[in-house]
Amino acid sequence: MQRILLVEDHASFRQTLAFVFDRESEFEVVAQAGSLAEARQVIDGLEVDLGVMDLSLPDGEGVELIKDLRATNPQFAALVLTASLDRAEHARAVESGAAGILHKSAGVEEIMEATRRLAEGETLLSQEELIDLLRLAGQSREEEREARASIEQITPREREVLQALAEGLSNKEIAAKLHVSVDTERTHMMNILNKLNVHSRLQALLFAARHGIVEIR
Repeated sequence: MQRILLVEDHASFRQTLAFVFDRESEFEVVAQAGSLAEARQVIDGLEVDLGVMDLSLPDGEGVELIKDLRATNPQFAALVLTASLDRAEHARAVESGAAGILHKSAGVEEIMEATRRLAEGETLLSQEELIDLLRLAGQSREEEREARASIEQITPREREVLQALAEGLSNKEIAAKLHVSVDTERTHMMNILNKLNVHSRLQALLFAARHGIVEIR
């Protein structure tokens, strides 16, 4: 019998899955959780064979749990459910050890069938898909390293300029707020563009918002 862990923050969907799994003689749902913290609590000292888990949880990503479970049990197999079509997110899940990925629009029977295949040792991803996703994960890591390196170059004053930009201020208004000349503000902005390797104020703002440099209210 395969011991199943369900991690899904939508309780009604999770309970429906649990009901369907428990009707099958080859499966037993041994734990359910709606968040990473709850999942770590309920699986403490518990042995599980398979996991069906949401990629996006209220307190983090399901991939973090996959890493933990596979560290203690390399045979653990996880089927990830996600509402995202972002292949970079799928790639991170596979790199963390996910054995399969299904969109959350999949029906319960499709989820069940995928879980059965995992239980039987089948591979849900073709070799070509696996290689493609792992390559994409490597590219994402490299892009993240480059982004962090760029962020480290931004000075405190340049962060103030970016935050003022996030507040919707013009270059003259930013200069007035920071008590500098317009030429000095333009110099700061040019330095920011060069450091972030972007070509416009809007691109700089998007980069800063994406990486948590500024807070957009």
